[in-house]
Amino acid sequence: LIITSVLLFFSDKKSKKDRTKISTINALIIGASQAIAILPGMSRSGATISTAIFLGVNKEKAARFSFLMAIPIIFGKMSKDILSAEIIYSNASLMPLIFGFISAFITGLIACKWMLRLVRNSELKYFSYYCLLLGLIIIIII
Repeated sequence: LIITSVLLFFSDKKSKKDRTKISTINALIIGASQAIAILPGMSRSGATISTAIFLGVNKEKAARFSFLMAIPIIFGKMSKDILSAEIIYSNASLMPLIFGFISAFITGLIACKWMLRLVRNSELKYFSYYCLLLGLIIIIII
């Protein structure tokens, strides 16, 4: 969380101009930062958004790209769970599963729109402060 805090803090200091499109090379670099974010406490979206901003992409475009990058991860995890039979539906009624899927989908859309608006209209340093504080509290507790 402290590393995420530092990334977000310095990316917020970066120029606000949209100088760069997300090229193939930029996408690979942002993807590498997503892979590094598997480390405990690293925020996947924080790492990808800050990396994109360091590459010259504006905050809103960086946040949208970060959310799009999560789609293959989500579908991959779902596929793995289904294929490895970790999710067993034999005793489950289909209606609660359908209701759960629809409510999670709608809630996810609302959360994504809210987060995009938050990234566009605010400064990332405030989320940086939150990550720093939480990281320090965890270190103190542990």
